[in-house]
Amino acid sequence: MNIAHWLERTARVAGARPALMHGDDLLADYALFHARAAALATALIDRGLAKGDRVALCSANTPDYLVAMFGVWIAGAAIVPINAKLHPKEVAFILQDSGARHVFASKAHLPDLADDTALPVTALDGPDFTTMTSGPPAPIVARKLDDLAWLFYTSGTTGRPKGVQITHGMLAAASLCYPVDVDPVSQDDAALYAAPMSHGAGLYAAIHVRIGARHIVPRSGGFDPDEILALSAAHGPTSMFMAPTMLRRLTDAAKVRGARGQGIKTIVYGGGPMYRADIEEAVNWFGPRFVQIYGQGECPMAITALSRADIADRSHARWQQRLASVGRAQSAVTLAIVDETGQPLPPGQTGEIMVRGTPVMPGYWNNPDASAATLHDGWLKTGDLGHVDDDGYLTLVDRSKDVIISGGTNIYPREIEEVLLTHPSIHAVAVVGRPSPEWGEEVVAFIVPAPGAAPDPAILDAHLLTELARFKRPKAYIQIADLPRNNYGKVLKTTLRDRLRADLR
Repeated sequence: MNIAHWLERTARVAGARPALMHGDDLLADYALFHARAAALATALIDRGLAKGDRVALCSANTPDYLVAMFGVWIAGAAIVPINAKLHPKEVAFILQDSGARHVFASKAHLPDLADDTALPVTALDGPDFTTMTSGPPAPIVARKLDDLAWLFYTSGTTGRPKGVQITHGMLAAASLCYPVDVDPVSQDDAALYAAPMSHGAGLYAAIHVRIGARHIVPRSGGFDPDEILALSAAHGPTSMFMAPTMLRRLTDAAKVRGARGQGIKTIVYGGGPMYRADIEEAVNWFGPRFVQIYGQGECPMAITALSRADIADRSHARWQQRLASVGRAQSAVTLAIVDETGQPLPPGQTGEIMVRGTPVMPGYWNNPDASAATLHDGWLKTGDLGHVDDDGYLTLVDRSKDVIISGGTNIYPREIEEVLLTHPSIHAVAVVGRPSPEWGEEVVAFIVPAPGAAPDPAILDAHLLTELARFKRPKAYIQIADLPRNNYGKVLKTTLRDRLRADLR
């Protein structure tokens, strides 16, 4: 089963329905959407793309992102969505590791890509892409449920990006969970892409294609609260994915405008910790428009969901506890909470969250050691700690992987630490997240200077920018005589985080 069949089927029975919109402008109905994607598949195959090859997408949000995505699938290949905010060296690593054969990018990224790769690069907003999407259509190349559809690069405690293999079966299962566990979808709906299409927002495109809903990409190509409110009011009912910090900004902007979210049907939030006060304020202002999901790249968007009714309910005796949870297991997965030995724990006891089911990855791309460490007898070890109550509601307690989630984007401390440690003024460093009302978390680096050195934050920033994206720079550098460590020499990041929280009081 090739997920591209969903577009073909919708085009056959509802080809005249509006499909792709850029701001207020309608660019394509489903017949044209499918025709352009199928023509792109022909162009790629004519250029030597074979079944199972990988094609990278490195672009800000644009309607043609979806054309490229489905065109690659029609050709029998897999997409490699790349965060457009990454540093060129980080992009180059993903291109090399994935073995990508072609790159689609926005014009703004072409100069950097041209310097760092010998691969053919086509601008999504250029004339070559128009030509590639204007020819004869290709038939859909058959794929199996366990064939690769989406290679999602995340990072773990090693600091090196790992490619999560998302198969056609995983994508279908996670998509079909959406109308069952998250939110029903109708042809009258519109998916509005406020968050990056290289992440969760893009993953939710497939189910909206299958139903025949509209797809609205803001003209800004990103998240502008006023633009989101205006587009929703004009073209609702809209549904969209947001990180908790985005929802906080949307609520603030709506209050300034006196806008109550006209046209917004559903905001699905996830990708980071949601402060209970923030979601209560959002519900009080906008009404019951919210659903929370919990997932990982390794089980994309499909571990648990906290329903619209649960988020809005204030009558249940334990409504506050439920609101602080991430909901109950979605239909295609099974959850378990286990101790250090892997033994199941009863309700109420905290342990590592494990999940298995169709949406769970088969493993990391070309990384058997990491796969073996993360998968056990079909179970995914999430690395997150939590507990489940008697009604099946899962509450996250901590993230054992030390990931910093800033503005809905994962930032991995070790990669920052490794670059800082190459600077001669740094003897030791530990990077942690500090609570931020604007971003959820922000990056802070505790640094131990080299003997006789006086590290300059501006110089350290410049040093980091030679290797990493700008958004990964620490918001603060705190000099410390020595890092706190346990008896085994491991840095106690919990102690550092506690210090930061104490300083905020």
